[in-house]
Amino acid sequence: MSFQPVYIVDGARSPFLKSRNLPGPFSASDLATASGRALLARQPFAPEDLDEVIVGCASPSVDEVNIGRVIALRLGCGNKVPGWTVMRNCASGMQAIDSAIANIQNGRSSLVMAGGVDALSRAPLLYSDKMVLWFSRMAGARTLGQKLALFAELRPGMLLAPVIGIVKGLTDPVVNLLMGQTAENLAWKFGISREEMDAFSVESHRKVAASQDAGHLKEIVPLVGTDGKVYAEDDGVRRDADAAKLGKLKPFFDRKYGKITPGNSSQITDGAAWLLLASADAVKKWNLEPIGKITDTQWAGLDPAQMGLGPVHAATPILRRHGFGLNDVDTWEINEAFAAQVQGCIRAWADETYCKEQLGLGGAFGQLDTSKLNVDGGAIALGHPVGASGVRIVLHALQVLRRTNKKRGIATICIGGGQGGAVLVETV
Repeated sequence: MSFQPVYIVDGARSPFLKSRNLPGPFSASDLATASGRALLARQPFAPEDLDEVIVGCASPSVDEVNIGRVIALRLGCGNKVPGWTVMRNCASGMQAIDSAIANIQNGRSSLVMAGGVDALSRAPLLYSDKMVLWFSRMAGARTLGQKLALFAELRPGMLLAPVIGIVKGLTDPVVNLLMGQTAENLAWKFGISREEMDAFSVESHRKVAASQDAGHLKEIVPLVGTDGKVYAEDDGVRRDADAAKLGKLKPFFDRKYGKITPGNSSQITDGAAWLLLASADAVKKWNLEPIGKITDTQWAGLDPAQMGLGPVHAATPILRRHGFGLNDVDTWEINEAFAAQVQGCIRAWADETYCKEQLGLGGAFGQLDTSKLNVDGGAIALGHPVGASGVRIVLHALQVLRRTNKKRGIATICIGGGQGGAVLVETV
């Protein structure tokens, strides 16, 4: 397969802000616009010079349905720059990147702003069909008598049982499993213990805290709320996380036999992330200095009930095309949807039976050197704003390579519904 490299000119993201059981301080377009403006302000071209803006979003608000266009206009790109939205569940932002790559490679665009965003704290509450029907009948009632009769039919239970929209969104309608239940499947399949999951989670928090202290998260653009409060960094990290505290949390997805808890799962979070992508011609035209390039991408499908193994199915073909083993890659970013999911990927690559039966290989693919994995922590501590995470891990993989003077990295993500996505990035 011929893949013409696409250059990463620059990137930025908002702080990832943990949902605290109430709507967060910023809408999705607020998050993307604020971080995107800061990114564009340091470029030698104007927003109107972009060929298009592509945004991945898994849960756009009903008043920002094509949020990509809303954001493009708010960024000052003008009426003539198209803005559009893509959705591939957990990899929506990565899909925005891949869509930009496709348009650059076929000559339709040369300079594209590709990003992802979600404000999951603002997911709507959904009433039952019975309650919705009651509201509909009330809206159609014409007389006082009709309205009083409907009020007589209203029962407290109809009002007290709304469903959080994100719960429905995180439930696979084909296999009827919550994403956390698919992680339970992997824990059972590969014999991953609760202690191993919690230890992995503690390490994620430790790494993020260390990276914050060292100033390694330079891609973050601070935000200012309407009340003047400054949001300068990711706020979900628990510096006091330890195995004892996580061990006290009860299983959430399988309350009787399960191992997956809120502590070893990614956090519900709001956030946005961006990349500026350019062709070789655009780099020359604007005298740009790219920070890296994308040299391959891959999508894969698998059993939705084991969706967390998507990175194995997406990254392996890239590695084989380039003649790489797992540890020929200098840094890995595997999105931490769940500790068991990342640990399951590591075990799947080392499992002879899985690699033969599911990947068509002659044997086990290899043992990943975990010192190369998520070196600054991941979504268990940072959070997983679904639309943004695919962009965050691509950008941060490149930032790690530049900081450590290394060459190549893979960012890969599991996708609800049984898919995986992977991107190979290199420094220039």
